Amino acid sequence: MPNDAMEVKTICQDAENSQFTVTINDEDNTPLPVANQLPRIKILGTGGTIASKGGSSSATAGYHVDLTIQDMLDSIPDISTICQLEYEQLCNVDSKDINETQLMEIYHGVASSLQKFDGIVITHGTDTLSETAFFIESTIDSGDVPIVFVGSMRPSTSVSADGPMNLYQAICIASNSKSRGRGVLVSLNDQISAGYYITKTNANSLDSFNVRQGYLGNFVNNEIHYYYPPVKPQGIHKFKLNLTNLPPVCILYGHQNLDPKIIDLVKDHYDGVVIATMGAGSLPDDVNDKCISLPDLPIVYSKRSMDGMIPRANLPVNKGNIIASGYLNPEKSRILLQLCLLSNYSMEEIKNVFNGVYGG
Repeated sequence: MPNDAMEVKTICQDAENSQFTVTINDEDNTPLPVANQLPRIKILGTGGTIASKGGSSSATAGYHVDLTIQDMLDSIPDISTICQLEYEQLCNVDSKDINETQLMEIYHGVASSLQKFDGIVITHGTDTLSETAFFIESTIDSGDVPIVFVGSMRPSTSVSADGPMNLYQAICIASNSKSRGRGVLVSLNDQISAGYYITKTNANSLDSFNVRQGYLGNFVNNEIHYYYPPVKPQGIHKFKLNLTNLPPVCILYGHQNLDPKIIDLVKDHYDGVVIATMGAGSLPDDVNDKCISLPDLPIVYSKRSMDGMIPRANLPVNKGNIIASGYLNPEKSRILLQLCLLSNYSMEEIKNVFNGVYGG
């Protein structure tokens, strides 16, 4: 628990590294906090459906972002016996509108809160929640502090709005000692999942996220049930995030009769390309040939399928600049490639990073 008898020093001058050493100040006789002191939780608000209002109590589409964190907190059960709560409204947008500016605001909001709080909750729209969760897990070493993303599939005005319960559960999860050491989590629809691998797979249903990789537990009747001891996902590569723009990377969607000229249309405008391939890495031969003919352009073969992965064995034979995404979908492959390019990694170093998710 945070206390004034401990001096926290950063290893580096920039807080972005999120790596800290803690030393006891022997000259300070301030008593340590009592064992039953409530954990301190920080909520970072970004908007999304969870902060939206619809035109009627039956409307579950066509809504707009309109609620602040305080508005949302007014709708959940009393948490005064669960945690000490602070909040900050970073932005209030639909997650389709989250750009690099908002992404960096979320990053800095998390990085600046790690030393001061025992858990962090981030309210976020579900459309791109998995991308932000992946980005935060890839760029911040949170130590044992749980970072819990939460959203909803129905607006606050719906007769059966899921946002209040989801938010309440997320706060409880962030406050619970069993959540420590698990990294970035997602709390939705009574489920607790690892943010690194989670993917939205249904545009409408309350059960909207696929947690095949990283289904960690459930929230049932105010009880948090974890199935496994604390551990973070395999293969995470932590990046030091410099205060510069992320390199541009685009995603192309594979389909029958895919024209290789589309590669020519993007090659001069992007530093990397991700292709959602057919099957487990399948593309027409002329598209493969076009990709291979651009040796300085890293091209990641991902998948348009919901599940499965891209094995290295399915890449073209002369695959110098072609990288298998492993278990990552196109949008997460894009973020990982951006971070590799930002770090000036060579082609082989990029492949080694993707090898952590069984690609490369």
